[in-house]
Amino acid sequence: MENSGSKLIVSIKELWKIYPMGNFEVQALKGIDLNIIEGEFISVAGPSGSGKTTLMNIIGLIDSFNSGSLTIDGLAIKDQNREELARLRRDMLGYVFQSFNLLPVLNVFENVELPLIISGKGGSKSERRDRVEYLLKEVGLEDRHTHVPAELSGGQQQRVAIARALVTSPRIVIADEPTANLDSETGEMVLSLMKEINHNEKTTFIFSTHDPEIWKMADHIVFLHDGLVKSETTTESNRKKKKSGDNSAQGQ
Repeated sequence: MENSGSKLIVSIKELWKIYPMGNFEVQALKGIDLNIIEGEFISVAGPSGSGKTTLMNIIGLIDSFNSGSLTIDGLAIKDQNREELARLRRDMLGYVFQSFNLLPVLNVFENVELPLIISGKGGSKSERRDRVEYLLKEVGLEDRHTHVPAELSGGQQQRVAIARALVTSPRIVIADEPTANLDSETGEMVLSLMKEINHNEKTTFIFSTHDPEIWKMADHIVFLHDGLVKSETTTESNRKKKKSGDNSAQGQ
């Protein structure tokens, strides 16, 4: 579903993923076609076993695929070597996991700063500090810099994980069931925060969730079933709101 004048950030054609299981094969994805426009807030939905996590891992360059094609920002993934894939993961992608995956021995500031140090993209120490402090303020945790993960609630840990995913300014954020371990109120708050960042920073968010209420926040919803795209819808009202907000900002 591509709008005129919009840029594709992800293009998938006839994508298959098959896992060998002893004498059997599990066809996790069965020839999926999908286009994602830059700046979209897209939900990948479907029951357990539908292929959601497999698709997210392939787009996130965590898993490989058997056949078909995946193009990210115009680069054909099959043509990239291991070093080039590592660079794409480092420079293009951010990840938000349902289990948070924060390092327990590091405090909030250090957990968010770590990707900048590893990638070498953070600049000077003061530049890294400014970026981390900005994002912690964005996620409402400016007063939790020195806390370790065990001292935070689940919702606070997920907000730290969102700041960590965004600290290197990725073009795409992959969020696999980011609210699964949160209560409904906290989950909605976390998704609203992601939506706000999507609008303000123009980051493409690709997330999966079982919650129909959360689907309503998406610009683009893809329903998977048994490894196939069962249906695909675009919520034009959300896109119009986003476009209206962009135009309003440009007029200021």
